[in-house]
This record gives sequence, structure tokens and C-alpha cells, in this order.
Amino acid sequence: MRSLDRAVIDEIQRAPSLILALKKAVDEDPRPGRFLITGSVDLFKGMLSPDSLAGRVETIELLPFSQSEIARTPPSGFLDRSFSASFPPIADTGRTPDLIARVLGGGYPEALARSESSRRRDWLRDYARALALRDAAELAAVSKTAELSRLLERAALASGELVNLSALASPLGIDSKTADRWLTLLEQMFVLRRVRAWHTNDLKRLVKTPKVHFLDTGLLAALRRVGADEIEANRQRLGPLLEGFVFSELVKQASLTSGEVYISHYRDKDQIEVDFVLERGRQIVGVEVKAAATVKPEDFRGLRRLKDATGNAFVCGIVLHDGERIQKVGEGLYAMPIQELWATSARS
Repeated sequence: MRSLDRAVIDEIQRAPSLILALKKAVDEDPRPGRFLITGSVDLFKGMLSPDSLAGRVETIELLPFSQSEIARTPPSGFLDRSFSASFPPIADTGRTPDLIARVLGGGYPEALARSESSRRRDWLRDYARALALRDAAELAAVSKTAELSRLLERAALASGELVNLSALASPLGIDSKTADRWLTLLEQMFVLRRVRAWHTNDLKRLVKTPKVHFLDTGLLAALRRVGADEIEANRQRLGPLLEGFVFSELVKQASLTSGEVYISHYRDKDQIEVDFVLERGRQIVGVEVKAAATVKPEDFRGLRRLKDATGNAFVCGIVLHDGERIQKVGEGLYAMPIQELWATSARS
């Protein structure tokens, strides 16, 4: 490294020993931008790297494409509008075009390049197998790769649900600690995330168990073996995929908005839930996801409970659905089509 003035190092997770050499080179010559390192795993959040390079590295996550990126349109500003409740009381927008195709397509460029759904599904399943059988084994010396592959499939079936390590581990013949470690590895590989539960010390009746969500719904649908025909035959099969789709969009938008946005979920002992709680500073926005084309008063039950729990911090609550209009249904409560996540401008 001493003789290199600048360098690009690809897939650095395959040679983590280079990290210490990079650290020494940067300490001796701290000019910024000398090294660009890429990898398919978050090397610095786990035990894979011999050093965190704290203060020496800036990390940029490149997640699967967002809907705005796929359409090559500017970011929508949905989060900024949410934290200011800048939505019209009523506006006709039309239903979200090609919603099922968007959800099943996901955002991996290689998958999207395949126009036939069967070829895209095959690529995604091959990708999932490669993650479990090859990449994970190389990264963390996982010997039970078949069990890890099955854990990935079981995690997909549990997407959007509270994490139950025992339920995930028991059918595979592994213990809860191993399941937890493997889930952490899949998080570091940008496959899924555990979404923490929102809570406060003032409220003792809140569930504090995290949920699991995948970062790409194309991969999620392939692992759950759900296609357009299955959804047309049973619309309920869209629900978990749609919730994951919204989560993925929110995560990508959170990386672009001003101020750090934390995403959690709300659930209390009465089993009343809000899919996503967004926090920025002292502001809170609730987001509920419904696959139906219409919303009912009970769809706002969780948002009203969250509003009561958060008081003045609550900015607004939003039910995203497969309908065709934005509608204000109460003080700080809105229903709107899912396409508002990536609509390029605020509705007038």
C-alpha cells in the first residue's frame, strides 16, 4: 500500500487482511479520497474486519434500486412532506400503476434486466442459493450451509412478523444463538434487517421484540414462491410483500433526506400495531400499509394509538393503500396511494 497513491479495491471482504494495510497507509498520508473500497457485505459492523477504520472511512450503502431510480426520476421528497404533513386534504391521483409487477420486480439491476418473470425468479433463487452456500461460507466460515439456506427461506416466510429465534432455529436443528448469528450475517450482507420496536420508558405495555424485513421484495417473493398468478388467486398473499416493499422504499429515502431518520415498528400488549414509526429529531410519523383499494376506520386504529402515545411529537399518520386518491380522514391522519412514495412532486 505504501507505493500506491490511489487505488480501487473491489470485494474487499475476500481479503480483510488488507484493512490493516489501508489503515497504516491512511495514517501515513491522510489525504481524503485515495482509496475506494467496495464489497457486498458491511465489513465494518461485524467481526469480519480486523479494524473498524473509525475516523478513516466513510460508508455509503448501495441498496437495490428504488422506484425513483428505476424510473430515472428525482427523489420524491415523501419523507420531508410527511414530517411537515404537507399533503392536500383531498386529491385524485389514480391507482398505483403496475403495483404487483413493481413489488415482484424488486430492485436488483440483474433481475430487472430479465423481462420474463420466470427468468427473473430463477436468477433471484440462484442468487439466494449463492448467498447461503458460497458467500456466507467464505465470509464467516459457516459450515452448515444447507441449514443457512433453509434459514433464509424461513426468514422470508416470517417477513413482517416479530422475530422468533426459537421458531426459526428448531426445525433446522440449530440453537437460537446460531440463528441469531446467521441473521446478523444476513444483515451484514444487505439481505434483510431487523426493525426495532418503538418504545419509551413511560409506556410499559409496549412489545419490544423486533420484526424482520427483507431489503428487496423481488428476492422475498422468489423465496416465498409467490408470483403474479398466486397473488391474483389470493390477494392476501400480497400483504407481507407490500409491507416489505414500503419498508425498502422508506429505507432508501431515509438515506437521502435531511436529518437522520430512524425506522421502527409499534405494537402494544393489546396487539394494536403500526407497521412503521419514522422518527426525525423529536418528530414522529406513523405509516400503515394496506393492500386493499379502500380504507376503513379501523385501519387507523394503530395510528390513533400511536398519536395518543406520542403526544405533541406526532406529526401525522399515513395509511398507504392500493386506492386512487389522497384523503385527509382526521387531524393529522391521511390515506393515500402507495405511489405517493415516489411521486415526483407534491400534489396541489
